[in-house]
Amino acid sequence: MGRKRCVGADCSKMAAGCCGVKKQKLSGSPGSGGPGGVGAGSGVAGTGHCGSELGIGSSATVAAAANVSRANGLGGPGGNVSGSSSGGGGGGGSGTNALSPAPAGYTSSGLAPNLSPGPGSGSGGRKMVVSAEMCCFCFDVLYCHLYGYQPPRTPRFTNDPYPLFVTWKIGRDKRLRGCIGTFSAMNLHSGLREYTLTSALKDSRFPPMTREELPRLFCSVSLLTNFEDVGDYLDWEVGVHGIRIEFFNEKGSKRTATYLPEVAKEQGWDHIQTIDSLLRKGGYKAPITNDFRKTIKLTRYRSEKMTMGYAEYIAHRQHHHYQNGIGHPLPPYNHYS
Repeated sequence: MGRKRCVGADCSKMAAGCCGVKKQKLSGSPGSGGPGGVGAGSGVAGTGHCGSELGIGSSATVAAAANVSRANGLGGPGGNVSGSSSGGGGGGGSGTNALSPAPAGYTSSGLAPNLSPGPGSGSGGRKMVVSAEMCCFCFDVLYCHLYGYQPPRTPRFTNDPYPLFVTWKIGRDKRLRGCIGTFSAMNLHSGLREYTLTSALKDSRFPPMTREELPRLFCSVSLLTNFEDVGDYLDWEVGVHGIRIEFFNEKGSKRTATYLPEVAKEQGWDHIQTIDSLLRKGGYKAPITNDFRKTIKLTRYRSEKMTMGYAEYIAHRQHHHYQNGIGHPLPPYNHYS
C-alpha cells in the first residue's frame, strides 16, 4: 500500500471539516445528505461537522475565498467535550480576514481544570498546539460580534499556519450548530477569527446565531496535520485519521468529500460505511461497488481538537478579564435568563 506525504499546495486544494464536500469548481451546489448528517439534502459550502463547504450533511461544493477553500467536516450530531489529538505538524501559507486585531492576555497553556487534552493527545510525546485559549478566543470573537463591541485584540497563542475547523454545538445533547473550516494553512489568529464567524453565521444549514444561544454553546477548534496520500482506500484507522476522498461521479465530474477524525467513531461506522457515506455526501448516486471504491483517491490526516463550553469560557474570562484588557463587560452565568 503505497503512501506519500501530502505537502504544499496539493494539500490545500480542498477544504473540509468532519464531512465537508467540495466540487472541483469551488462553487456552492446543493447535494444529498448521508447517514448521520445534519440538515441532509441541503446545499452547503465549507463546514465542520458533516457537511460540505458551509453545511453539514450535504454534497455541496466548498466555496473559496481569497484562494482559501472552505469546507464542513462533521458527520453527525453529538461530539465530545474534551480536547484530543491525533497527529502533528503544520503547513505553510497564511490567511487574512476582514476583522481587526483581537484580545490580548492569551497564553499557549493554562487549561481550565476540566479542559484537559485527554488520552491520546499529542503524537509521540509532542506537545499539543491546540489549546483552550483558542476556544476562548473564538467565544470572544463571536461575543463581540453579536453585541457590537470592537473585535478582541491579538491573542498570545501561536500564530503558526494550520488547516483548521471551528465547530459550534448547542444544548445538553450537543447538537451541531455550525461547522466550517479550510484545508489551506492559515495563520491561527486570522484563521480562527474568520472561521469563528463563518461557522456561526454563514453555515447554510442553519440560521445565523443569536445572542440568546450563547449560554448553550460549545466551541471546538480542530487543527489538521499529517496529510498523507495512500494507495489503498482502506489504509486509515477509524478514530485516528480524518479522510478526504476524490472521485469522479456518474457524469464524469471530479468531486471531493471529507470527514474529520472523530466522525466515523462517533457514528459507529466501519471503513466501508464511512467511505460509502462520504460518496453519498459527495453526490454519488449510482450503486457503490467494491470496484468503484478502488478508484477513489484517498488522503488521510490527523487532528488536534479542543472543546470548551460557554460556562467554562465565562469562568476563564472572569478570572482573566482585566489582564486580557477586554473593554466590554462579560456576562454572568445567568446573563440571558
